[in-house]
Amino acid sequence: MMVVGIAIASQQSGNRSSEAKYYQIVQYFDKDQISEFSLNLTSGTLKYKLKGDDTKWQYKVPNVSVFVDDVNETVREHNKNAKSDDDMIKYEFISGSSTSWFVNLLPTIIMGILLVVLLVVMMRRMNSMGGEMNKTLNFGKINAKKQKDQREKTTFEQVAGADEEKEELSEMVDFLKCPEKFSTLGARIPKGVLLVGPPGTGKTLLARAVAGEANVPFFSISGSDFVEMFVGVGASRVRDLFQQAAKVAPAI
Repeated sequence: MMVVGIAIASQQSGNRSSEAKYYQIVQYFDKDQISEFSLNLTSGTLKYKLKGDDTKWQYKVPNVSVFVDDVNETVREHNKNAKSDDDMIKYEFISGSSTSWFVNLLPTIIMGILLVVLLVVMMRRMNSMGGEMNKTLNFGKINAKKQKDQREKTTFEQVAGADEEKEELSEMVDFLKCPEKFSTLGARIPKGVLLVGPPGTGKTLLARAVAGEANVPFFSISGSDFVEMFVGVGASRVRDLFQQAAKVAPAI
């Protein structure tokens, strides 16, 4: 920016800005008061000298094409009737320089950069808000632990004691392994089994052993996951747990 500013200042040094109106500039040409001029067709900058005055004036033409139409015929007639080369109006039409092109395009570039920065900031804020929204929407979801590795599989041999319980649960293993055998006989496969007992008596271990014997996925969660300060969250997590298990059924 500093380099461009210095370049512009060096170009405009020695030129005085004209306070004349557009119609007055045209009258200078009509009254044969212009000795020489140059017009930048890109920026519309008009630099001219009046007869008897060495000052080089500068004026910003509002519309280049209209200005050329207004003065072109006058300049041509004057030079045609001039008695000598000194009486002719010296003029030059400049197609524009790289500096003026860059200066004209600079506001557009700055606006484009600001727009891109604004879009990036908005996208980041939307992503952060989206993450918080996802957390809110997933508040009623449950992260159930799923036994995936076969090496983690538990069997009845790893459960000490509880012989009667294992014998009764062996029927559940048969249901899970070969459900067709029971459905052809018209038997209804049970939806579940309720294991009741004090903490630490092996209820979860027995359930995991049933899944291991039947070679089906096993999902487990703790009771504290259902307890929340908001009403309905616990029930939502129960439904979500059964939905996860239903996707990979049969499962425990």
